[in-house]
Amino acid sequence: MGRSRHSVETMRVAIVAHRPSATNLALARRGWNGEQVELLSPREALLSLGRGDLVLGRLDVRDDLDGVEEGLWALERLLEAGVTVLNSPPAAICAHDKLLTARSLRRAGLPHPRTRLIERYDEPPDLDYPAVLKPRFGSWGRDVVLCRDRRELERSLETLSSRPWFRTGGVLAQELIPPLGHDLRLIVAAGGVVGAAKRTAPPGEWRTNVALGASIERVVPPPVAVTLARAAAAASGLDLVGVDLLPTGPGGFCVIELNAAVDFRPVYSFVGRDVYADAMTALAGYQEPTDEQPGALAAV
Repeated sequence: MGRSRHSVETMRVAIVAHRPSATNLALARRGWNGEQVELLSPREALLSLGRGDLVLGRLDVRDDLDGVEEGLWALERLLEAGVTVLNSPPAAICAHDKLLTARSLRRAGLPHPRTRLIERYDEPPDLDYPAVLKPRFGSWGRDVVLCRDRRELERSLETLSSRPWFRTGGVLAQELIPPLGHDLRLIVAAGGVVGAAKRTAPPGEWRTNVALGASIERVVPPPVAVTLARAAAAASGLDLVGVDLLPTGPGGFCVIELNAAVDFRPVYSFVGRDVYADAMTALAGYQEPTDEQPGALAAV
């Protein structure tokens, strides 16, 4: 991972986030090589940490979908002060900004929906239909719209143009990957898959967001999904990331999104494992591959 090894006797470790989410609390409770992990806001981290310490950035998108939560500047300052920062600001922005995500995945040669930016609602481009509109900094399935023809596109653009996030960054148009009613979310830590789950959309819904009622179940991801998730994580530069994969038919997958502040539940654990402990162990640099953890490969 390109970071120096510090003595756990002197190093302070913190998760930097604004919310004590269930995922952040669970990760912190697992500790770092047996040592305590603090949960700090960006400002708290900047005031209390210094050279030789380590932080895991977990800043999410803003509630208004208008960018990344406040605090990336603090992570940059920590880097300058000699603090090791996992999920660095450039990597976090690359994952949260779906336009940058599309570009990074394309450069890596990974399957991802064709994506273009629309900045004016009154000049809709020619698209292949159906198409999906979504905010550049989106989450929870909010303001994600399916357009089946140009008339629906024009109507949707007019509606979305009133959102503050549209005025800031425009809207993305993506080709629709024909939905099969479910997707896979894989948790990648230090380059290895440490957890996975299948998300199934509720009846009448094509989106698989849990916030929209999708169900979650434990799954053992096939090797092709593991390989694709690891490649997507490497392209993003993130140390802990959620990779969402849509099935494209027998044995095929497409990377649909990356999440730099991914939330996950105990059900993501492989059988007999603890996904939170495995993630923290992998990040600490001591994760070893096992038969029980398909794809949970040694940290690099």
